Amino acid sequence: MPSVSPELISPRSPRVSAARRLGKRNFRGKERLFLAEGPQAVREAAGHDGTLVELFATVEAAERYADIIGEARTAGARVHLASEDVIADISTTVTPQGLVGICRFLDTPFEEILAARPKLVAVLAHVRDPGNAGTVLRCADAAGAEAVVLTDASVDLYNPKAVRASVGSLFHLPVAVGVPVERAVAGLKDTGVRILAADGAGNDDLDDELDKGTMGGPTAWVFGNEAWGLPEETRALADAVVRVPIHGKAESLNLATAAAVCLYASARAQRAFGGCRSVTES
Repeated sequence: MPSVSPELISPRSPRVSAARRLGKRNFRGKERLFLAEGPQAVREAAGHDGTLVELFATVEAAERYADIIGEARTAGARVHLASEDVIADISTTVTPQGLVGICRFLDTPFEEILAARPKLVAVLAHVRDPGNAGTVLRCADAAGAEAVVLTDASVDLYNPKAVRASVGSLFHLPVAVGVPVERAVAGLKDTGVRILAADGAGNDDLDDELDKGTMGGPTAWVFGNEAWGLPEETRALADAVVRVPIHGKAESLNLATAAAVCLYASARAQRAFGGCRSVTES
């Protein structure tokens, strides 16, 4: 890439000001745009058709990630070379990586998720920490879940910390937002999905569920608040309330770790002989 000077020198540029405002939820909702920072997120956004709108990059980052700049331009995004001060002004991280993208919202209507008849779903009910939300989304993606649902009591999917914590998984699988937990559970049950609430005080043990062979069918895991878990009225909606067994002396598992254990347990059971993703399926 030829040596060039930054074209957006002042943080007071209208384009820079518009990008900076997307760090706030009300502006994100109004514009239906959000920020994706760093090479991994920007690369994933560029590869997700119609998502990446604009890209701000320092000269150094544009040279280092010339392939990403090319992918962004191929995707139709406007690319702006900017000073480090401009990137720092837009970025929500302490140490920006020189690339900040502006992306269109990409959440999926809940009805479309139901129509696809998913076999493994993560439902985030009352999850307030954006880092946890993004990490659970990443875990769901890694475990092969077909969808994630954030209830109306959960954090904003497009919070910059949630986007960063998803490490690109936000662009990989359908995510529905703002769905009341009662509607999420009822809709999934109507499509034949078994609802399991993950709770440290659950009556059912995850190991026992696996041993009984009850986890091979379509499943949705409901995960609750980081501090106080799931309220009783939400637990009552589930077919079973399941705890991850603690075999050592640890007091508990954090939300993201417990979610990873639960989702992978379901994924393994579904891929075992007789599960809904048995080896007889192509």
